[in-house]
Amino acid sequence: MAPTETSPLLENGNGVESSLPFSRRVLKAVKGEGEPSWVASYQYFLFGSWFNILLVFIPLSFVSHNLAWDAALRFSFSFLAIVPLAKLLGEATDQMSVKLGQTLSGLLNASFGNAVEIIVGIAALLEGELMIVQTSMLGSILSNILLVLGCSFLAGGFYHKQGNFQVEGAQASASLMTLSCITLVIPAAYASTLGADDGKDCPISEDEGGCPSSGLLTISRGTAILLLFVYGAYLYFQLKTHTDYFHRKVSDDEPSEEEETEARMGTVAAGTALLLVTVVTAFCAEYLVASIEETATRYNIPKAFIGLILLPIVGNAAEHVTSVWMAMKNKYELTIGICVGSSIQIANFVIPLMVIVGWMTGHPLTLHFANFETIVLFVSVFLVNLLIMDGKSNYMEGLMLVTLYIVIALAFWVKG
Repeated sequence: MAPTETSPLLENGNGVESSLPFSRRVLKAVKGEGEPSWVASYQYFLFGSWFNILLVFIPLSFVSHNLAWDAALRFSFSFLAIVPLAKLLGEATDQMSVKLGQTLSGLLNASFGNAVEIIVGIAALLEGELMIVQTSMLGSILSNILLVLGCSFLAGGFYHKQGNFQVEGAQASASLMTLSCITLVIPAAYASTLGADDGKDCPISEDEGGCPSSGLLTISRGTAILLLFVYGAYLYFQLKTHTDYFHRKVSDDEPSEEEETEARMGTVAAGTALLLVTVVTAFCAEYLVASIEETATRYNIPKAFIGLILLPIVGNAAEHVTSVWMAMKNKYELTIGICVGSSIQIANFVIPLMVIVGWMTGHPLTLHFANFETIVLFVSVFLVNLLIMDGKSNYMEGLMLVTLYIVIALAFWVKG
């Protein structure tokens, strides 16, 4: 009796495909049409950059934590392990974005663009290190808008007398950063006026009506929800209704500077890589946070300095290199997008998310930063606004930003 239909495994007519191992057939089935194979995808992912040499610190981080080595070694190994992981997170996100289109790519980058900061923040939050959560978030903002942007302007200024970028997009980003700064000033003003405690030294098991005050918690949580809504509107504004604000207008006789990300990984392979790296980063972040207290005490390093200066370097290392490189190639829209855009993500997405997560887990995290931190953020945003509102940059502006960052780092080292 003749078969009614042909098996798909024999559609090539010679049965070659049916002889493939089951695992190979599954991998081939989940690889998209025209996409690199899984082997090629992971070869590029793991060996595509000399930066990945630092991945050797991942097993060292696991071993040092489980064998209870010296706190400085545990902190250093975990610190160095997260640096390449941050780059791999960005690479996997970019590769997934190739096939997803502009809108989904924007949402994906919004979710994973600051994945390291989110993971480190949640790890510190669950450990009850509320001060580390706040200072690391503030440090990420300052690192992006002062150190990374300053170094980019400085490096780009040596190659180009003047850098140019879209004024409208810069103004929109600067205005949103100003709003974020104001929303952090209001809880500080409320706490100072009414004498409300900021809750940094409160036991996490204490009732919400105690320390910090219920009013401060209400303001912080309500503001967090509103900021998440504003951030969603900003994404729609940037990706849908006003995309021309964030792309430099190119004349007809000028070659376009748009560059598509080359597809070097399959979409499913990039997704599984993103998931795997996120899990490994979560473990390393937990080990890093667990070693902070002992490292700070034993080696007399201020915890505020660790949170504000050292931890942000972990998440911003890859962004720092990319931003400087784009400025040197006279692609300042990308530089502004990396630096100011990442700061907007932190201020309007990550910090509110941390407050909501703290609300859900019973940790009284608020938007009340200490007066000193609030003033530092305000003057930093003020200076950045002054420098980018005209849509132009030069090396002198970069030097100003880097100088302010060094002064802030020195102040937090002395402040302790």
